[in-house]
Amino acid sequence: MDIVDATQEYEDWLAAALGAPLDSADLDYKHRLLADPVDPFPFFRGTYYRWAQHWLESAGPLAEAPRVLAVGDLHVENFGTWRDADGRLCWGVNDFDEADQLPYTNDLVRLAASVRFARRSEALDLKLRDVCSAILDGYARGMVAGGEPFVLEEQHPHLRAMAMAADREPLAFWEKMNKLLRRPEADPPRDAREALDEVMPARGLAIAYRARPRAGVGSLGRARYVALAQWAGGAVCREAKAAAPPASAWAAGITAHNQAAAATSRAIRAADPFYRPGAGWVARRLAPRSSRIELSNLSAADAGQVLTAMGAEVANVHLGTPGAAAAVLADLAAQPAGWLADAARSLSRPLEADWLAWRAAKR
Repeated sequence: MDIVDATQEYEDWLAAALGAPLDSADLDYKHRLLADPVDPFPFFRGTYYRWAQHWLESAGPLAEAPRVLAVGDLHVENFGTWRDADGRLCWGVNDFDEADQLPYTNDLVRLAASVRFARRSEALDLKLRDVCSAILDGYARGMVAGGEPFVLEEQHPHLRAMAMAADREPLAFWEKMNKLLRRPEADPPRDAREALDEVMPARGLAIAYRARPRAGVGSLGRARYVALAQWAGGAVCREAKAAAPPASAWAAGITAHNQAAAATSRAIRAADPFYRPGAGWVARRLAPRSSRIELSNLSAADAGQVLTAMGAEVANVHLGTPGAAAAVLADLAAQPAGWLADAARSLSRPLEADWLAWRAAKR
């Protein structure tokens, strides 16, 4: 099956799983992003379903590694910030749409491979062996220590500097959000409204519903809504995105359910009280400094420290699987030197070929 056929089959499967057609304009836009003639990173981010296929076909012994409740679609831009119940700024994995029971190696290899693709786009200039060393160092330390949440108050200055970048200033953020009020009013399904209402700071607010403008890459095509309101002297905003089974289930030809709620509730972290993944919708708070951290911010920070922190955060997620630490650490110790870099290269090659084939097909 080539990349064009795989994409069509996956999109048909996703629409059936959602019980609604995907947005055709969003899909056209996504397909154009995937065909970028210079930058392969959008293709990597937007085709996790294809990664899942290649993993089953090409991962070899790594596919037999101990299984954990994993992120699945992990990459260097799948990390961001939120506020916990005490108002503290926290950092970690911020997208669990593709969470599934997978070998722990899947997350590590995909994270390392994402840096390889980001290097191709010149967003990062890091040697793969150094990337893998940093990721594995953080991951192994995290597994041994039993995990530790990333709270950006008195610790982690490199992460805090990224989170406080100028493009996340409140004024600019709310100017962007308030522009949505000029758009036509949306009419979300009842269960989407209920999901949004549940994460509002108070009941009975006058809420304006709008369709969410295009965001991200992988989830383009799914229904997304925002709810805007005034509360206690200022604006608040929430988002609901249609939830779907993980693409790894499509690749394996099995039935599965969205596991975002299980992954986030079990992970070692200071939870976001406004992140509510449900059976039909994933609702969350949108706010300044509570969102994804861009590669441009990562490149300005100490990349080695950030990648080590990413490895440790992956351990925080995997430790949500009871008994994972002992089995994973034993398997890690048995891996040959350089295994992660070798696997990242090996799993990247078929995706790079897919990118070239997609570009040729979309000319």
